[in-house]
Amino acid sequence: MTSHKAIVSGISGRYAVALFELADAAKALKEIETDLVTLKAMIEDSADLRDLVVSPLYSRQDQQKGITKVAEAGSFNDLTQKFLGTLAANRRLDQLLPIVASFEKLLANHRGEVSAEVTSAQELTKTQLADLTKKLKSAIGRDVAIEANVDEALLGGLKVKVGSQMLDSSLKTKLDNLAIAMKGVQ
Repeated sequence: MTSHKAIVSGISGRYAVALFELADAAKALKEIETDLVTLKAMIEDSADLRDLVVSPLYSRQDQQKGITKVAEAGSFNDLTQKFLGTLAANRRLDQLLPIVASFEKLLANHRGEVSAEVTSAQELTKTQLADLTKKLKSAIGRDVAIEANVDEALLGGLKVKVGSQMLDSSLKTKLDNLAIAMKGVQ
């Protein structure tokens, strides 16, 4: 397996590695993954929870009480609950979303998957995502986990980023390149 340092870095990476290794040792990777996906959705859906997690105005005790209630409400695994308590105690709840992202990278690497960031002008349908996943898998030779994003400024087409490689076939980029080429004609 590739070194964790090659996959994630920084404070969020260190916490994600610690959680990953504890979950792996406890044979609870799937449960922790489910908890983190649920928690990420909860944070995205609730402005109050997002504020609790990122605002330095809440005291350590308030953050611990709040995140404990959230973990209990979500029926999270004991390891997840302890981890969230540790983050609150260390005043690192503001790193929670980057930690989740780093954990997802570690998990994908553990499964032998490659992560691909796909940005499109409109939300892709399940069929389009399945087709894209299949094509990327055949091109790369490994399973691909797609993180789909929408950016209406692209106008059309896709931007696909796999590792350090990027394929930009967006209409916006093509128009920008055309404008640059036209300036050279004048």
